[in-house]
Amino acid sequence: MAEPKTPDLSAQLRQAVSAARDGWHVLRKRGPSQIQFWFIALAIGVAAGFAALLFRKGIFALQAFLYGVDDPNMIHSHAAGMAWWPVVLIPVCGGLIVGVILHWFTPDGRLRSVADVIEGSALHDGRVETKAGFASALASLITLSSGGSSGREGPVVHLAGVISSWVSERINADGITGRDLLGCAVAAAVSASFNAPIAGALFALEVVLRHFAVHAFAPIVIASVAGTVINRLEFGGLTEFVLQTPGQLQFYVELPAFLILGLISGLIAVVLMRSIFFAEDLGNHLQRKLSVPRWARPGFAGLLLGIIAIGFPHIIGVGYETTLRALEGDLLLSTAVIFTMVKVIAVAITIAGHMGGGMFSPSLMIGAVSGLAFGLIATGVLPDVSGTATLYAYAGMGAVTAAVLGAPISTTLIVFELTGDWQIGIAVMVSVSMSTALATRLVDRSFFLTVLERRGLHLAAGPQAYLLAMFRAERVMRKPDDPRAASADRCWEMIGEGLYLDINATLEAAMPIFDRATVPFLPVVSLTGENSAPELRGALFHVDALKAYNRALASTAAEEHS
Repeated sequence: MAEPKTPDLSAQLRQAVSAARDGWHVLRKRGPSQIQFWFIALAIGVAAGFAALLFRKGIFALQAFLYGVDDPNMIHSHAAGMAWWPVVLIPVCGGLIVGVILHWFTPDGRLRSVADVIEGSALHDGRVETKAGFASALASLITLSSGGSSGREGPVVHLAGVISSWVSERINADGITGRDLLGCAVAAAVSASFNAPIAGALFALEVVLRHFAVHAFAPIVIASVAGTVINRLEFGGLTEFVLQTPGQLQFYVELPAFLILGLISGLIAVVLMRSIFFAEDLGNHLQRKLSVPRWARPGFAGLLLGIIAIGFPHIIGVGYETTLRALEGDLLLSTAVIFTMVKVIAVAITIAGHMGGGMFSPSLMIGAVSGLAFGLIATGVLPDVSGTATLYAYAGMGAVTAAVLGAPISTTLIVFELTGDWQIGIAVMVSVSMSTALATRLVDRSFFLTVLERRGLHLAAGPQAYLLAMFRAERVMRKPDDPRAASADRCWEMIGEGLYLDINATLEAAMPIFDRATVPFLPVVSLTGENSAPELRGALFHVDALKAYNRALASTAAEEHS
């Protein structure tokens, strides 16, 4: 009887390599299958979770080095006892380094943030800028470590977006897959930052993807849980804020006070956002007028922050120490009011000064401090029918943050997960509903969407407004060699009348011209110079533009309801 042949190890290895190569080819050409996609979502969740963890620990390490503090969570108390000159010098040096980084590695010297992730989801098939994204993350790390007054969650969200964009490019992901992977990365980054898996998943759906499609839910939850696991492996299962005095709501009688708090919180959120936009416009004006190089702008912002921090060290960094003091009721009324005003000014200087950081943590702090101030007044006026003042700090924290982020659902949940106290649900929901209802009437739905609106991107109005900007005339036009092309003679007549489109124009620019001129088509030209004659490249027909727009609307609706 013949003995069985020993398997050829090298042949098996070649077969395995060939199978892997074939699988990679199929993955790139046809996209991932359902099971493959879930494994990719898990991998992105782990990677984004580690990115959030390393970013957080990097801030702690650099902050400890610069300020000489043993516990970075107590940076405010430590800075209060420092000499004035390092308190001023550290943010100035940090700002100058940030300015150089952004000047070298971004085309416009602008820091990338959550607004850019939302733009990438809506307009760029779930992709964000890679080089500028890494530069922005580094700039934000330096800002938060050297006295900047902002948050760490925004930079981490964009950094997670860079990771998902890299994966999307490797597997040649289409728009739906790219957006879902972006949502996975964002969910993991938020959940790893706050130890809040529920809020992380809903934040990705509510703020970034801006829909709750069923097909996106499972992979986003998988990634969000993965990010939370990374956080808990390092920090355990503790909530972000460990509260000593949980609030007790005196039901029904006290609810009107939380309605009023919600309205006030909405106004505070609007003041915060508009302060940033005013400071941004003022900074742009002064930069042009004084011919300040863009790399120096963060340094000037750091100088202002350092001067403020001499008297108010609570503005330094993320601000969790002061937030926790507010949630524990460890602030006087006058202190809480002053802290709120000074923090708004500091955040406006930081963001408008192009120093870096996000809006999540500052909103939490401002909401907690202002909510405590309101609670101290409310419980002082009607002590017999009021709970504790700290309950108003909870509700204010959620109300201001929800109005700034435009995320009432995920913010309500994140307050629960940050505190571990589910008994405050009614108070938080009432305040959040009022604050978001008011704030969305006064800004373009949220801070991020207002930022995009100021850039000319109308995402706040929905797909029907921004989809037109996704189609360039060159993509939809009929070229001269097309059998259905427009008459060249008629095109030149219209060009002479001033009725034409530049080849780089979008349908957003074309549709008003069609409505105004009532013509069936517009010539598309390329302009090579001021004194050069335009070159006829084709014609954009009104019917073709409408068909492209309708197909895009149908595709968007199908994605959002799948």
